[in-house]
Amino acid sequence: MNRRHFVKISATAGAALLFSRLTSSAANNTSLINMPDSVWVKTGDDWFQMKLSSAVTYTYKDIQVRLKPAADAVSYYVSSPTMQLNAIRLKWEYEFAPVTKILGDKWERSYGDLSWDLFDHPSINPWYALVNDGQHIACFGVKTGCNAICWWALDGKGIEMTMDTCSGGVGVQLGQRELHAADVITTKSLDAETPFTTTRRFCRRMCPVSRLPKQPVYGINDWYFAYGNNSAALIKQITALMTDLAPDTNNRPFSVIDAGWATYSPLLPGDGGFMDDFSKPNDKFKDMAVLADDIKKLGMQPGLWTRPLCAKHDDKASLLLPKIPGRDDPKSPILDPTIEENIERVKYNIATYRKWGYKLVKHDYTTYDITGKWGFQMKDFITTPGWRFNDTTKTTAEIMNSLYGAIRESAQDMYIIGCNTMSHLSAGVFELDRIGDDTSGKEWDRTRKMGINTLGFRIPQHNIFYATDADCVGLTNDIPWAKNKQWMQLLAESGTPLFISPDPKALGEEQKAMIKQCFANAAKVQPTGEPLDWMTNSLPQKWKLNGREVDFDWY
Repeated sequence: MNRRHFVKISATAGAALLFSRLTSSAANNTSLINMPDSVWVKTGDDWFQMKLSSAVTYTYKDIQVRLKPAADAVSYYVSSPTMQLNAIRLKWEYEFAPVTKILGDKWERSYGDLSWDLFDHPSINPWYALVNDGQHIACFGVKTGCNAICWWALDGKGIEMTMDTCSGGVGVQLGQRELHAADVITTKSLDAETPFTTTRRFCRRMCPVSRLPKQPVYGINDWYFAYGNNSAALIKQITALMTDLAPDTNNRPFSVIDAGWATYSPLLPGDGGFMDDFSKPNDKFKDMAVLADDIKKLGMQPGLWTRPLCAKHDDKASLLLPKIPGRDDPKSPILDPTIEENIERVKYNIATYRKWGYKLVKHDYTTYDITGKWGFQMKDFITTPGWRFNDTTKTTAEIMNSLYGAIRESAQDMYIIGCNTMSHLSAGVFELDRIGDDTSGKEWDRTRKMGINTLGFRIPQHNIFYATDADCVGLTNDIPWAKNKQWMQLLAESGTPLFISPDPKALGEEQKAMIKQCFANAAKVQPTGEPLDWMTNSLPQKWKLNGREVDFDWY
């Protein structure tokens, strides 16, 4: 790579020039990002500029950042034998054109907050940043499965990439090992390539190896009409009502039991979101293996929701994460995932679900339980500074990777849906991922915000990172059928997973006929839907579905 100094792009310059100034060609005709103009390290509360000590190495005291160009990426390796390492920041200097639009991803789920935004203020873009001048797109990102939590920040003076290497709320203590923090990759749009096609191609560059369901996943989920007030009898009732609406005999739908089935905590009686023992059912369910078998006999595949890091109300304090804002309710203790005993519990629970006969497990809350924050709250910090895991020698990203790996290993051939998982760390590990915050069986505005926005801007990741689950159709009498009908059609024809939460009281003949058609579509492999107006509309209404253009009315 050639060393690049300050680059000042004129006001008329666009993404193509930006890309050419910041990258150089590799041997295999891909482009690698050039050496940064400056590298900074954060240790404790302070940032320090590092010095270029060799052709590919930066140093500050005994902290070292080493660059290793590969065929399609530039790998960043970090060592810090004696000092805590909080973050590394790389900066490339240039000026943006005023018509530039930016699209980034989100840390975990999105919250109705994705769009192509005009560059008129500094922005933080988790995992990747796409820069569009109306004619070309320049793409900057990191490969999935990295060992640091990475984001791109753009301001009027340049583009930065930060690798957060904290372990909880303090810097990681690496000791004598070298951390492979991240692999930085770039690409640009090709001639006559749409922004959507460029984004999908870049997603494949970021995640070259996928782990996907063998067949499309679809079915039912009780949450958006039961909201935790469920039972074995209710699950069997809705499964029996819906199974005949699924005509595909080669790919049967799933009946997913959501929160409310496990043993209640005596500190939170009746609370399905935080339960005491996720290896044992409560009295409303009694025998989960029998229920799984009943679901199969009714013609569906059984699925189950769980919260892996829930602690029992009487667990020893030494097993728990410390109290921080967002994780400070004494009635809701959280297991420390760096303690092997806790990981063994997680693995045991997942293996138990498989033993019971479940074919799919949806696991939830791990990012919130670890950080004490939802993704939209992660502004200045991913988590509250100052707290520690039991083991401070691994980064938070490494700890999450290990947790996800334990779940994956224990699941064996079960499908896994990650929910509230770090997106880039889930990719290539879980077959499916919940890509947005909850839709609703009560408020159409919430479904529109969380579901449609999410699908419109994260569907480029579909069947590359994982199968993108934009959440359920809350089929109740509280949501106008005219709106839910369109939402159901979009999910069913986009090639993404379709889950319906069907309140039996809302199932008329028209609804049943629509569900039957949508289940038939969702059961088969289809082209990935394309939002045609996503460059200008945060709630895309024009879609390309199965080779035809379809207009939706979300208002």
